[in-house]
Formats: sequence, C-alpha cells, structure tokens
Amino acid sequence: MKIKLDHINLTVKNLEESVIWYKQVFGFNLVEKGINMAGKNWGIVNLDDYMICMTEHPLKLNANQNNEESYQKIFHFGIRISDDAIWREKIKALNLKILYGGILKYPHSYSWYIQDPNGHEIEVSYADNKFLQFPLTGSENCC
Repeated sequence: MKIKLDHINLTVKNLEESVIWYKQVFGFNLVEKGINMAGKNWGIVNLDDYMICMTEHPLKLNANQNNEESYQKIFHFGIRISDDAIWREKIKALNLKILYGGILKYPHSYSWYIQDPNGHEIEVSYADNKFLQFPLTGSENCC
C-alpha cells in the first residue's frame, strides 16, 4: 500500500479572507467548500497536487497581550492510502479507534479519522486510487 501526505487542515478566523490570501501569495485556488457537522464553514485550496484544507473556527487557544483570540492551529493532517482493504485490516488488527462515528464520505473520497498516542488527529483518506487533481468533475461549480 502506498502512502502519501495528502493535506493539512488549518483552523482559520475567516475562510474567505484566508482563501484570498493563499491565492494571492501562493497561487492556490478554491476547489471545494461546505459546512461541517458543527456548522462551521470549510474549504479546500490547491495548487497542482498540494492541498490545504481550512475550517473556520475561532478557537481560544492562547490569548495574547491584547486579549485577542489565537486562531493558528493545525486541525489535523491527512494521509492518502492506495489500498482501503489493507487499511481496513490494519484497523482491525491494531484495534484503532475511528472518530466521528466511522467512515466519512466526501464528494471524491472517503476518510477515517484516528488519533496518534499524543492526541494528534490524522485523516486517512482513500480516493479509489484516483489522483486527486482539481477541478474534478462536479467541483467546477462548487465555489
């Protein structure tokens, strides 16, 4: 089974502002967006095969001297797998706990969310061995 770092997921104060910044600074383009189970806006920007997922989520992580909230946090990182059957066997063999009630389905892939021993969340995604390069069919009008 091949494994590839798929994406990082950042929490951001303002999704629209962040998407514009990543476009202006690096040339990333918005390719998907939606609202998650917690009612928060999310979006995916990409450049070639590089993706940054963003979730609008004003977290109080560390207040600075001006009593402002800090929003910088890596929400999770994603690992893309090439064989979901091998991954499913590994889940069973290692008795991995799957978060969020099980497999989550997305427009072009599906994912399992797990945690490492330190509590870091990892999204393990499978896209039926397809190379995820945007825009994908059906994604052109999403944004």
